[in-house]
Amino acid sequence: MKIMRYLYIIFLLLYLSSCSGKASIKPVEVFDAEKSFAEANELASNDEYEKARAILIKIKNRDTSKKYAPLSQLRIADTYVREDEPDLAVAEYRKFIEMYPGHRYASYAQYQIAMIYFNQIESPERGYSGAAKALAEFEKLNRDYRRNPYRDIINIRIEKCRNIMADYEFLVGEFYLKKESYKAAIGRFETLIKTFPDYRKMPRVLLNLGVAHRKSGQKEKAAEYLDRLLKNYPNSSLVPYAEKELASLKAGPKSR
Repeated sequence: MKIMRYLYIIFLLLYLSSCSGKASIKPVEVFDAEKSFAEANELASNDEYEKARAILIKIKNRDTSKKYAPLSQLRIADTYVREDEPDLAVAEYRKFIEMYPGHRYASYAQYQIAMIYFNQIESPERGYSGAAKALAEFEKLNRDYRRNPYRDIINIRIEKCRNIMADYEFLVGEFYLKKESYKAAIGRFETLIKTFPDYRKMPRVLLNLGVAHRKSGQKEKAAEYLDRLLKNYPNSSLVPYAEKELASLKAGPKSR
């Protein structure tokens, strides 16, 4: 039995030796992040976004140089913009900023977030939400990235956001005024003055406040806003209306 056991062991060793001699050693494949990134960009340019993102995710996981991983995260967000998926794009841009806050393209990611909301602005009636979000993101861009390359255009877009938001408050205030909901109208117009003191329709806001306060029985407040209109905007076309309102306040109720 011992002889048989020894023969079996020798046979096994010879078999394994012969197998190892025939097997070829497969070289370890080196992942080329640069080549893969170029391939993903090519796919994205041909609108093959899902395939592109699959490669970009692989780059994020396998790029040992750490050069293309951040760019891949950014490009994932860009593909969602091109695919008209704004919510997903915002989420991916925010992820980029969280993962790489000091990256040279962090200001670009923040700018893209602001522009996604800015592009949702349609009109004063429906654009308030988009304008408010865009304004907050533009202000964050200016605050967190003081040397961002978008400074010149940002101020113009901030002004547009503020104008749209102010227009919305103005329209709602006028709606309440026409509905004779004077308290609600006063609240809207006074909020507008505090939030947007440089609003282009300020003379009309002051006149509306004068009217709303007069009709709600607050004569002193009415006179205060009408006087401010006359003092601050003497060349406004609304001056005659303000003077008429003031005259009616001073005259008091008509005697029978």
